[in-house]
Amino acid sequence: MSGTLRHLNREDLGQISADPTVFLRQLGGPCAIHLEGRDRSRTRAVSTLLHGNEPSGFLATHRWLREARTPAVDTLLVIANVEAALADSGFRYRMLPERRDLNRCFAGPFDDADGRLARDILEVLGSARPEAVIDVHNNTGHNPPYGVGLEPNREALQLVALFGTRYVWSHLSLGALMEVLPDVPAVTIEVGRSGDPRANEVAHAGLKAFLELDPLFKTGTGEPDVQVLMTPMRVCLRPGARLTVADAVDPEADLTILSDLDRHNFDRIEPGTTIGFVQGDVWPLVLIDEEGRDRATDHFVVEDGVLRTHCPMIPIMITTDPVAAASDCLFYVVHEGPSARPAS
Repeated sequence: MSGTLRHLNREDLGQISADPTVFLRQLGGPCAIHLEGRDRSRTRAVSTLLHGNEPSGFLATHRWLREARTPAVDTLLVIANVEAALADSGFRYRMLPERRDLNRCFAGPFDDADGRLARDILEVLGSARPEAVIDVHNNTGHNPPYGVGLEPNREALQLVALFGTRYVWSHLSLGALMEVLPDVPAVTIEVGRSGDPRANEVAHAGLKAFLELDPLFKTGTGEPDVQVLMTPMRVCLRPGARLTVADAVDPEADLTILSDLDRHNFDRIEPGTTIGFVQGDVWPLVLIDEEGRDRATDHFVVEDGVLRTHCPMIPIMITTDPVAAASDCLFYVVHEGPSARPAS
């Protein structure tokens, strides 16, 4: 079947070490673990460690496997970027240096190591024909648990409600896993900040519910109690701009963002809120809307070297990690959307 994924069943796992890092090494690389459920006619799938520095989904998977529980239906557990997760002191790298972000590879090209792994994950998911897919991640900033998906229908919101109470309705095309699974209920789950024990607990409780509830989707009940936020626009560092994180101006940086900026995640902030400090004449941000327009100057203003918001906004996924900000984005801007749509 897949060339870059090891295919394992419960017997292959043997005695699972209590140390999750030891268990991760024993897997021998990216793997798809196939488990038999009480109902063999259906399958659910979980993806973890697409980013090597986001361990909560893997830690929850390891804990659930050690509990030796039987899933409601056949289960596929994908543990992806094992190499990045094990590098150096462990769970340090989103992806290895000079490598592609695996969760930006699912739309191709598939002609390098990361593309081939993405292709093989899609192949095994296609063969499994799951009734639902969750892809579990962490943030680099302080965030409440939330989900991201392509359509806020009842099935998607019920998946998110296993973990949190917020759903981001995304129209972005970044090459993420959930973007290329339009025919199955599939959501990205962000359980909280990497290294936060609360994020690990959210991941474990949600994973357990996802794998053991039957039926997974309820009908004839009220709408899930989940807030829908929509149209995320990415706030990115302008190419070549230098970024730092501090509480005062760094004269060596084009943009200094406040070290506690992530306190605003999922809050509505008003015009005039300080984001950071700008040095020189370089406009430091790009904010691209759905139509590809740069809307940065509509949303932000620089006054006497201070970068402030120019209009009300709801920021999410703010990171105070300058490496993550430079390689991906600083945060997203969303607005409140409609309630759940009927399941398709």
